[in-house]
Amino acid sequence: MRKILFIINPKSGTDEKKHFSSQANHILDKKLFSYETAYTEYRGHATALAADASQKGTEIIIAIGGDGSVNEVAQGIIGTESILAIVPRGSGNGLARSLKIPLNLARSLERINRFSTKTIDVGYANNHLFLSNAGVGFDTLIARLFQNRTQRGLINYTRLVMQAVRKYPSKHYHLIADGKEMDERAFFVAAANSDQFGYNFKIAPNALLDDGLLDVCIMKPLKPGHLPQVSFKSLTGRLEGSRYATHLRCKNLIITRDEPLEWLQVDGDAFEVKDNRVEIYIKPHCLKVIV
Repeated sequence: MRKILFIINPKSGTDEKKHFSSQANHILDKKLFSYETAYTEYRGHATALAADASQKGTEIIIAIGGDGSVNEVAQGIIGTESILAIVPRGSGNGLARSLKIPLNLARSLERINRFSTKTIDVGYANNHLFLSNAGVGFDTLIARLFQNRTQRGLINYTRLVMQAVRKYPSKHYHLIADGKEMDERAFFVAAANSDQFGYNFKIAPNALLDDGLLDVCIMKPLKPGHLPQVSFKSLTGRLEGSRYATHLRCKNLIITRDEPLEWLQVDGDAFEVKDNRVEIYIKPHCLKVIV
């Protein structure tokens, strides 16, 4: 019998989590699995819970929450034999969407019974692990603003973007991609492991989670009037090759700027940059996930 630990972030996304126990009891195959449940109490708690469970031999550790919760659980099991699973209950659910994991609670639990797995790459940005993407620029500003909001969801996210884009200037970046240097003026620079930020906004529609490469999206300077077209191309997977963005693929990316970088975003969470330099690289095939 396989041991499972469900790690639940009670603050993320929808309130459907209150029905989780009854759904799990009804859907999980009790001939195959036994499970326990733990609730996070602070930022980083999921990592500690996952690491402890992994050391005790728990085979499957399941993040119930959004991309930030999934990231924390992954941090706790990288380099171990434990397997990550996702029950997406966040707002954007970018990694779950990229892996085609159903957003419906019951259907995502049914995937665990199937026990089909895939081994994916992970990325690191200044030693912060990411599964979906990391970057600097406008996306970092939105990450900082959004993580402090009590009201989540697509409507609130869209309002925040519309308010912030009017005042945000594009900036000059110096990039080194696998040793090749370039200077770009950009709205943001994002290195993607998966195809999207979340909400199906695909910044790197051709990115693969297991190809050993970063797909880098360099968003060209934008004005508020560009947003409808950019959003449409992003949602329909046609941003790459458009006039709004440049894309490249590499294994290692170094980003610097004449003025202080100050912040970077990693899977939607913001972190301070202390030395005006962000180094991002990919680590291939090191995390097993139930899909």
